[in-house]
Amino acid sequence: MSVLREGPSRRDAQRVETRQRVFEAALAEFRRAGAASADIGAIATAAGVARGTFYFHFPTKEHVLAEVVRREERRVADGLTRFLTAPHGLGDVLGEVVRLVLATERRVGKTLFKDVLALYFSPSRPDIDEWDGHPVMVMIIEEIAQARARGEVREEADPAHSGYFFFLGLYALLATIREAKAVRAGLLAEFITATLRGLEPR
Repeated sequence: MSVLREGPSRRDAQRVETRQRVFEAALAEFRRAGAASADIGAIATAAGVARGTFYFHFPTKEHVLAEVVRREERRVADGLTRFLTAPHGLGDVLGEVVRLVLATERRVGKTLFKDVLALYFSPSRPDIDEWDGHPVMVMIIEEIAQARARGEVREEADPAHSGYFFFLGLYALLATIREAKAVRAGLLAEFITATLRGLEPR
């Protein structure tokens, strides 16, 4: 009598499904309590798994946040890719990035969004610094390089450094601004203007 064995593809599918369930339960708990105060036991219960299963898929809470970063950056990159099919200038691109990032804040909620921003500045964050993990950064660097080739950006400006400084400044502003929506919008507009002015040929 032959014994049917579960193939690796079935096990892999179950692992992926379980990981997604844990991830979604973690997001709900993070939105409720914030990452620092999130209860791992509550996440495991909501996902219908043992506590150890959470740690199997996400060794730390920051690994959950890193997964949010990867997914949301891919979503922003997709939106920016569509935007770039129409005629645009560098200022338009920076403005669209800000708009898409603010849409991310609305989508994930302010509490989770603050935790995600804090991850970029955390010395203990998981390894999310590979270029292929930051598609939007790559696209912005390419746009700055193209603008430099057109003579719209000063020749000595380094596209990679300029792109990094733009995102560092944007995330720092969003993490710290407490003002009303209108004031915040004005500050972000000034930030884009200052970024462009710093890149202009002298």
